[in-house]
Amino acid sequence: MYTLYFQHFNSKVRLTEEEQELIKSYLTLKKLRKKQYLLQEGDVCKVIAFVEKGALRAYSVDENSNEHIIQFGLEGWTISDLYSFLTGEPATYNIDALEDSELVLISKSAHEELLQTMPKYETFTRLNITGAYLAMQRRLTSIISASVEERYQDFINLYPHIVQRVPQHMIASYMGLTPETLSRIRKRISSK
Repeated sequence: MYTLYFQHFNSKVRLTEEEQELIKSYLTLKKLRKKQYLLQEGDVCKVIAFVEKGALRAYSVDENSNEHIIQFGLEGWTISDLYSFLTGEPATYNIDALEDSELVLISKSAHEELLQTMPKYETFTRLNITGAYLAMQRRLTSIISASVEERYQDFINLYPHIVQRVPQHMIASYMGLTPETLSRIRKRISSK
């Protein structure tokens, strides 16, 4: 069950078998059924989840009950409400499974202990946070400066696997569009 997690880890920082076993002793496994929550808004986020199998989404719900998807999490990705995880404040996101999923979880106490005692884990964490920050910066720049057609084209080029697995109304939510607007954009792009 830890196969993809350690492939991902070793692609950034090489571990010995002993180091893998040590890290594994800090991890827990969790299975979620489709639509089952990993985290609900208002609860404190106690874990960072690595997706071994399946798909999840992190989203908020506004006062008009509209969902705003912040992040998708597919195989090989991590997902969490990092602000809540790091500060101990209530989560502002819900995280639920879009399909039956298998997760590798690390608790805050395990995460902190590994950061303190294992330099390779600290390096791995730093590289992941840097990658997440760069992705967020790219998304923000796109939102500010690109047309909606350019944003959608960029999205499907970067994440073709999401387009194949996630309903269009959820992609629209992630992009800050109505499903109808996304449908018109898709028609315009396909007619070119």
